[in-house]
Amino acid sequence: MKKTLTKLGVKPESIKRAAIAMYEAEINAVIHGHGGMAVVTIFPDSVKIEIIDHGPGIPDVDQAMREGFSTAPDAAREMGFGAGMGLPNMRKHADTLEIDTKVGEGTKVTMCIKF
Repeated sequence: MKKTLTKLGVKPESIKRAAIAMYEAEINAVIHGHGGMAVVTIFPDSVKIEIIDHGPGIPDVDQAMREGFSTAPDAAREMGFGAGMGLPNMRKHADTLEIDTKVGEGTKVTMCIKF
């Protein structure tokens, strides 16, 4: 995504915001959703990032949005992840953030970053 946005002449600040938001979503999908899929759609004035997993879902989105809250397992924390900043960082760097989650079925995070 970063290379494509750079080739398209998108401002570095917008690329940085998109990269941070996508990274946080990808890490969450790996740690909490046991993997997933990313779909990136680039428009002339924005980029839409969708991260879809089939993990356990998020039981309490409001709680998960609080800085410092994490359900990361010890193994993830030992690698330096699980600080509880994933969703808050997505909210900070994306212009829009939608979380569609169902416990036992998975989560879809959709973010839009405007240029």
